[in-house]
Amino acid sequence: MEKLSNLRVYIITIAGATCWGLIGLFIAPLYARGFTAWDVVAIRGIFTFVILFLLMVVFYRDQLRTRLIDHVFFAGAGIFSIALFNFFYFEVFSQSSLSLAVTLLYTGPLFVTILSRLFFKEPLTIRKGWALVLAVTGCAFVVGLLPFGQGSIPMKTLVMGILSGFCYALYSIFSKPITKRYSALTITTYTFFYTSIFMLLTSDIIRKTDQFQSADVWVAALLLALVATVAGFAFYTSGLKHLEASKASILATIEPIIAVLTGVLFLGEQLGGWQVLGIALVLYSAILVTQGRSKAKKAIDISHPN
Repeated sequence: MEKLSNLRVYIITIAGATCWGLIGLFIAPLYARGFTAWDVVAIRGIFTFVILFLLMVVFYRDQLRTRLIDHVFFAGAGIFSIALFNFFYFEVFSQSSLSLAVTLLYTGPLFVTILSRLFFKEPLTIRKGWALVLAVTGCAFVVGLLPFGQGSIPMKTLVMGILSGFCYALYSIFSKPITKRYSALTITTYTFFYTSIFMLLTSDIIRKTDQFQSADVWVAALLLALVATVAGFAFYTSGLKHLEASKASILATIEPIIAVLTGVLFLGEQLGGWQVLGIALVLYSAILVTQGRSKAKKAIDISHPN
């Protein structure tokens, strides 16, 4: 019975990561309808907040109570992490491929390690050093700088990909100080509240309401919020309740694998052998980092920011 229970927890956690990995299927139709990467971030943020807020009002109303001062952390996570990492992630996807975008995004755990050292004085270990080397090497293979030095990825795209990983890491930095006071659902809901407000103020989404007359836009937008965000969060968080954060993070590396497969099978992307090796190195570096943080008992016990 215990084994079955553990198996169910693993399946639920993997299901959450799989939902995140399917994101390309829901973004591509929005690009086809003329939405920009910034518009898509707005759509994801606004739709996700509305859904999460309704869930909170109906089922978890008591968890909506917060301290005003903590909204500095919610706003920081919503604007500097969620909004910006999604933009850079989606922009790399639009300019290059989903495979490249998700691989560069997964440099995030390394930035968490570096930033945690600066802000929380967490130790830098040999394991983390090796993880950094593997991640850099893996990214070099994916973008074509290795093994023959004939990279075909524009520097602008590469920089945006790295920035997506950096902003992705900021979620942990902003959220860690308030994890003991609020549930993951509360943190995520208020984070997306500030994301949606920021995107309403800075995007052209309101002036593009005529594009929502197409049914496929509504379908893609709802699936982007429901499947690739809310369902992913719900499944992953459910698994996180019964697993160490490090184990859940390792299981979450199924996300880029699903994303890469989605790109190859449904979006017409092609991968060479060296790129596959590079993706594997980046994923392994993420596993090394999470294992190292677990042994030091420093894992940040919050939900995945996706």
